[in-house]
Amino acid sequence: MPKTEQSDSKSNSLFWKESPFLFLKGFLMGSADIVPGVSGGTMALIVGIYTRLINAIKSFDTTFFKRLLTLRFKSALREVDWRFLLVLFCGMIGAVLFFTKVVPLQVYMFTDPELIYGLFFGLIVGSIVILVKAIDGFGWIYGLMIVLGAGIGFWVVTLVPTSTPESPLFVFLSGSVAICAMVLPGISGSYILLILRKYDYILSEVGKVGTPEMGAGLWALLPFVFGAICGLAIFSRILSWLLNRYEAKTLAVLIGFLIGSLYVIWPYQDRSYKEIVSNRSIVEYYSPQAQKLRSNPINKKQPEFTKLGKIISTDSSSQSSQKVEVLTVKQKLIASSPFVPYITRQDAGTSHFWSGIGGMLIGVLMVLGLDRLRGSSSLVN
Repeated sequence: MPKTEQSDSKSNSLFWKESPFLFLKGFLMGSADIVPGVSGGTMALIVGIYTRLINAIKSFDTTFFKRLLTLRFKSALREVDWRFLLVLFCGMIGAVLFFTKVVPLQVYMFTDPELIYGLFFGLIVGSIVILVKAIDGFGWIYGLMIVLGAGIGFWVVTLVPTSTPESPLFVFLSGSVAICAMVLPGISGSYILLILRKYDYILSEVGKVGTPEMGAGLWALLPFVFGAICGLAIFSRILSWLLNRYEAKTLAVLIGFLIGSLYVIWPYQDRSYKEIVSNRSIVEYYSPQAQKLRSNPINKKQPEFTKLGKIISTDSSSQSSQKVEVLTVKQKLIASSPFVPYITRQDAGTSHFWSGIGGMLIGVLMVLGLDRLRGSSSLVN
């Protein structure tokens, strides 16, 4: 067997050995993306695949696409780390399905948010300590970079949303900035969209898929998609360049971003939500569905609920001709204000005080296990 084939065979063998670890790390990244305020980039940094992830994204360059266009598929795939991204992506999809279909994480974020946010808070705090220890020869310059990163991260996550236009150019810029935030640890892309006042706009356009307005929705989303592609292509190259030349200093700034993000991940917060109508239908006023909704009180401690809207009368002379709107409402987090139980408030301020404490302890213990996982799978770093 030629040396190149032996090398490829050995590489394939090593890759399949690391695949279970990669799938698990992708699963953790997908889990983080579900929680508002937490980015997949945060988890990628925690589990030690951040640099490889950035380089893998960057590898999809013009040479790759030229080879695809000339039908040199094997040659094109040989130049990119596609298997790494594929397994990672499968893990992320697995997390989204698991935490929406099996364990509804988004529901627990409404019924017991202290536990969920406490878990990620503990993960990030433990990770900060481990990542700081990983910097060789830690000195004042790295401390300064951490403080700088923390200041930038805190400034970003505490920005007050403002009114912004819905022009294609601004939607394009929003996509570019949001995708950069998703790649950066500690900064959530969805939160950036909230700051730019484009979260509801993008969500409403996505909600048109599968409806008669799907064409208009997809057309409105095109600038956002192109902006995300351009932003990811450019920003991944900038990050890769920084990590290749100033790895320790860049890592220090990223650690600072994690510290700055703790403000919005703190489990004890007064959270404000905005109700967004995602679906609207009309039924008979005395239909079983309408009567059931009238008799049951609305439970708003969930990400989505159904309620009755306005009454529509087609014939004012007959009550039987009345119809009523049935609205499917989604709740989206738009603002949060942290507090410290028993310090800034006389009481705990929440009935789930100990859930938050337990979540933070579990998060710290989990990150210790993840650190051990990093050490046992050096192939992934």
